[in-house]
Amino acid sequence: MKDTALVIMAAGIGSRFGGGIKQLAPVGPNGEIIMDYSIHDALEAGFNKIVFIIRKDLEKDFKEIIGNRIEKLAKVEYAYQELDALPEGFSVPEGRKKPWGTGQAVLTVKGIVKEPFLVINADDYYGKEAFRRIHDYMTETMDQDKPVYDICMAGFVLSNTLSDNGSVTRGVCQVTEEGCLKEVTETYNIRMEEDGLKAEDENGNPVSVKANQPVSMNMWGLPPAFLDELEKGFPEFLKGVPEGNLKAEYLLPKIIDQLVKEGRATVRVLDTQDKWFGVTYQEDKEAVVEAIRKLIADGVYKEKLFD
Repeated sequence: MKDTALVIMAAGIGSRFGGGIKQLAPVGPNGEIIMDYSIHDALEAGFNKIVFIIRKDLEKDFKEIIGNRIEKLAKVEYAYQELDALPEGFSVPEGRKKPWGTGQAVLTVKGIVKEPFLVINADDYYGKEAFRRIHDYMTETMDQDKPVYDICMAGFVLSNTLSDNGSVTRGVCQVTEEGCLKEVTETYNIRMEEDGLKAEDENGNPVSVKANQPVSMNMWGLPPAFLDELEKGFPEFLKGVPEGNLKAEYLLPKIIDQLVKEGRATVRVLDTQDKWFGVTYQEDKEAVVEAIRKLIADGVYKEKLFD
């Protein structure tokens, strides 16, 4: 069996465990959190290593909440995303509070991950199909020796990724007839209104989106050599951050989009009809609990997840 790793971006879960932190809210009948279901689906699909990206100050609590439990099921390793983890010659601008985005997060696993790996968010439920399809692609199709990066992603249907309780941000994808990513555009404030779907670009201007468009949910299947690209690109990104901009982020969708446009990566979009859900808003928790309850009733999961 080929080795494959699941990399979970969990550094943004906050410093107060249990007391209202959305990603750690129990949603299953035995106190399971959303991450439990992602890990279950990944292990079932064939992934055999779990890497948690966390903040160093959260390590003790994180291990108590989930890490120690998962170590009994699979190999577990930790990487640490910190605001001041910068290349030589760079320092944190005064007033900057948050780390540098998903690109910096994934870069922290360099040296830990040497196999094809899948990146996901800690607080999103993705469904079984996407894990299976990505694992199959990475073990049966991905060519790690190609002169361009051979990448895959889960393509969710936009209408399956909306929240009833507020707007969402999604990477809206343009896909070729051959099923490869042509372009991914970070699109903001997507919400359903009485007269249809509404969305905005990064400057707040209205943009058109369709309910059946594929979107990225930060679920990327990547070859290990991609980490070299992240390492090389991070200083270039930092050089380009305008003085006084304290919120600029080194983001995976933008990095991959640029590589595609330069002809340095191909991205196979693996469609999934599964419905995403997550606790984007506090009001979402009840809907997530109900969705998990229905999946158990339908036989998708056992009531005790890791029985």
